[in-house]
Amino acid sequence: MAIHIGVGGWTYAPWRNNFYPGDLRQKDELSYATAHLTGLEINGTYYRLQKPDSFAKWAAAAPDGFRYAVKASRYATNRKNLAEAGEAVAKFCGQGLVELGDRLGPILWQLAPTKRFDPDEIAAFLDLLPARQDGCTLRHALEVRHDSFACDAFVDLMRDRGHAIVVADHPDYPQIADLSADFVYARVMRAEAQQPAGYTDAALSEWAQRAHSWADGHAPQGLAYQSACEPARSSGRDVFLFFIGAAKERNPAAAMALIEAL
Repeated sequence: MAIHIGVGGWTYAPWRNNFYPGDLRQKDELSYATAHLTGLEINGTYYRLQKPDSFAKWAAAAPDGFRYAVKASRYATNRKNLAEAGEAVAKFCGQGLVELGDRLGPILWQLAPTKRFDPDEIAAFLDLLPARQDGCTLRHALEVRHDSFACDAFVDLMRDRGHAIVVADHPDYPQIADLSADFVYARVMRAEAQQPAGYTDAALSEWAQRAHSWADGHAPQGLAYQSACEPARSSGRDVFLFFIGAAKERNPAAAMALIEAL
């Protein structure tokens, strides 16, 4: 199975003369990023709808085998009652995602840190997420950031729907590494500015081992699980791992170092 490693977004001023060469034109940054990474998390979609032409342009900038994850609209996820997000979900999925073609990876639905687990509400929200859009299969990952989600009931619900629980490595948010889909979505958020690659060699080696384990269909040790592990998946799992936040200026170096380690 494929392992895709990248960062969140591709436009960030401190990446110039750091990740991007100083003489690189800004309009060429995306092509540079897709040539050096194997995945990117599109974050602009969280704030506003995009034009189909933009998705088509992003697809054209990426080589074969590259995948974009797409962060879902905040108008769908940051609301009092997620069961009422149907219109926002439909608008988001219908904005032109399918123009990414085979470069389309999972959709990331990130809930607010204050959103507590309510089984009926979350089940209703998951039922709003379409399996297909304009003939294209969609895969969904849910990032939860409240401790109340760390329970068997949530894991069972996600496994029943076949959606991925985001494996978050963050000092404040719960880590729920239980496998619930045919892919894994990890967001690693502990980069340190004093480390040239954001992380020590040992830490990157550990993430490389985890990525290989996921791709082979296994649940790696050293992560926080809430319930009994799923049996090993003989066909393996696709892996999407993104270095996000923290010392953001180091994240591209971390991604490239992990790609090299793999």
